[in-house]
Amino acid sequence: MNTSEFISLLGEHQDKPLLFEYAPGMLVGANYHITEVKHVSIDSVDCGAGTDSWKETIIQLWESPSELGKRDYLSSYKALGILRKVGTMTAYEMDAPVKIEYGNAMFHTAHLHITGFNINDGQLIVKLAVNPTDCKAKELCGVPETASSVEVNSCAPGSGCC
Repeated sequence: MNTSEFISLLGEHQDKPLLFEYAPGMLVGANYHITEVKHVSIDSVDCGAGTDSWKETIIQLWESPSELGKRDYLSSYKALGILRKVGTMTAYEMDAPVKIEYGNAMFHTAHLHITGFNINDGQLIVKLAVNPTDCKAKELCGVPETASSVEVNSCAPGSGCC
């Protein structure tokens, strides 16, 4: 989901509490806060010497230890207000994908992709997932598409890859 779509989604459901499902059946606690919004530009070089660049919007969530047991979630209206205020301070790249930065004691901190959303019991539930790492230069480096068939030496030092 890109930044524009996410902001529109919040606008369409301003009357609903905003929940984030970071793994199947696992919700970010009601004690979460939006603590940072990052406008990130990435310039990369992959293992096959290919270059790429893109932008991302990263929204950081943090669970406040002083609000453990809180039952009421942040509203989509309030989240939208936060994002709009950020947008007045520094412009969004509206086509940039949105990632949610989150972690807790039971889940490593990660940049999670939005995979969809549900409306359930009057709540907007944003579904998140971790994207696994991948080799972008498989063909150039001779790496098979399936992980089970990758040979240990396929990216050996001096092979021109990895």
